[in-house]
Amino acid sequence: MHDIIILGTGPAGYTAALYTSRAFLKTLMFSGPELGGQLTTTTDVENYPGFDKGIQGPEMMEVFKKQVERFGTEIILETITRVDFSQRPFKVFTGDKEYQAKSVIIATGAAAKYLGLPSEQKFMGKGVSACATCDGFFFKGKEVVVVGGGDTAMEEATFLAHFATKVTIIHRRNEFRASPIMLKKAQNHPQISILTNKTVEEVLGDTSVTGVRLKDTVSGAVSELSIKGFFLGIGHTPSTAFLKGQIGLDEKGYVKIKENPILAAQTETSVRGIFAAGDCVDPRYRQAIVAAGQGCEAAMDAQKWLEEQQH
Repeated sequence: MHDIIILGTGPAGYTAALYTSRAFLKTLMFSGPELGGQLTTTTDVENYPGFDKGIQGPEMMEVFKKQVERFGTEIILETITRVDFSQRPFKVFTGDKEYQAKSVIIATGAAAKYLGLPSEQKFMGKGVSACATCDGFFFKGKEVVVVGGGDTAMEEATFLAHFATKVTIIHRRNEFRASPIMLKKAQNHPQISILTNKTVEEVLGDTSVTGVRLKDTVSGAVSELSIKGFFLGIGHTPSTAFLKGQIGLDEKGYVKIKENPILAAQTETSVRGIFAAGDCVDPRYRQAIVAAGQGCEAAMDAQKWLEEQQH
């Protein structure tokens, strides 16, 4: 029996563990499929306070891990396959093995959607990115592309135009899912151009991205475009499929947070005693510093809830 089980080892999960373990709550974490979460696929992190020279994503997550272990947090390198939140104590399972806790913090994050090209994975962190806010600065004075046709792609392109000399949006159709106002903003921007009816065949380069090979979906013609940055703007998928039927999720799979009065728990889910933080609840910001802040909130909410139960 644990006081707290935390699902996920990204900034939200680690920060939650830091607060719960320092409060002398017996804390158990599960890594999920990737210890350290999305930041382990990021090279330079320059927008997290406290690292004046920047830090590599995997190194940063290792610092977080050592910090929580210092206060007694136990970390199991496994993925939760199912949960039972129907009664207390809450149960989580890795295959046939069962773990119990008085409270659970869900910090499973979200995964960016990729095209699935081998070359795309090859240049991850070397010109390929799914986060303009995180990596846009590195492409100052360079030409980049953004793949997608929805609001995410338009937002990413508009943001990148602050840094890049030219941003090209590549979309497989000539109709867009983006809202009219977002589409018009991109279309009217002097540094943004849009290529429709094009699919990406391959990301080109040697040690880093130098171009992209495109195929016209109408004529079949193949062309190449010289670029230095390749950004995905086709959305994210929250890592919450195993939670269906156990807690409230929205239509996209993000964990729903209860509407609470001011000063009440801000991270509680539809089940009392189950809290959530980070990218699995946040389709908007998706930043490490925001996730860490929410992890702190979830830990404090869970601690207060446990105190109330003991009374």
